[in-house]
Amino acid sequence: MKGKLIMLPMTLGDSSIDAVIPKEVQEKLVALKFLIVENIKTTRRYLKKIDRTVDIDSITFFELNKHTDPRDLPSYLDPAKDGLEIGMISEAGCPGIADPGSEMARLAHKNDIQVVPFVGPSSILMALISSGFNGQQFTFNGYLPFDKGEKLKKLKELERFAKHNHTQIFMETPFRNMNLLSDVLAHCNGELKLCIATDISLETEFIVTKSIAEWKKNIPNLKKRPTMFVLGV
Repeated sequence: MKGKLIMLPMTLGDSSIDAVIPKEVQEKLVALKFLIVENIKTTRRYLKKIDRTVDIDSITFFELNKHTDPRDLPSYLDPAKDGLEIGMISEAGCPGIADPGSEMARLAHKNDIQVVPFVGPSSILMALISSGFNGQQFTFNGYLPFDKGEKLKKLKELERFAKHNHTQIFMETPFRNMNLLSDVLAHCNGELKLCIATDISLETEFIVTKSIAEWKKNIPNLKKRPTMFVLGV
């Protein structure tokens, strides 16, 4: 009998674990002996924060990030093929959403390994929930194009969908947030609404929805702060 791939959440930053990760999920996190992770060092700290007594040395880590050779991925599921449970932990939030965890889930299904999702924080859904926009029709667009011309073209496309009540969610790397915000304010219709969701679930959380015209009057400082941008009506 084959084991399972357990999709496990991580906090979105230095927030209270008890506030965002259910106790049963915490117990599962520190009990697994095989973990696929984006960053081993970050995951070690996370596990120790949950339970200081956890035996880190008894855990086998498989690192999955942009430096990982895709040819190595099938072997990461070997413990599950042998009937054991293996966890997949994202660098932040829930794995499989805007990170390489989705590739492990795809491989698991291909090998008839059960994929089990555990509940946890998702910045995408939490931004949508708090935006006040349509939650029945929405699209997560991830990162917009880096090229300026392509980015502005994409923004106009998102604007057209948003005007028809199809909520559009997107993001940028924290150190380029202000550049993206500047482009949105300069090139999108002033009557369209923008939700800026920053530091979600942290003590410095800032989630506000205003029209683009209103945002132009008081631009927040988003530099180096994880942020989700949501366009809607």
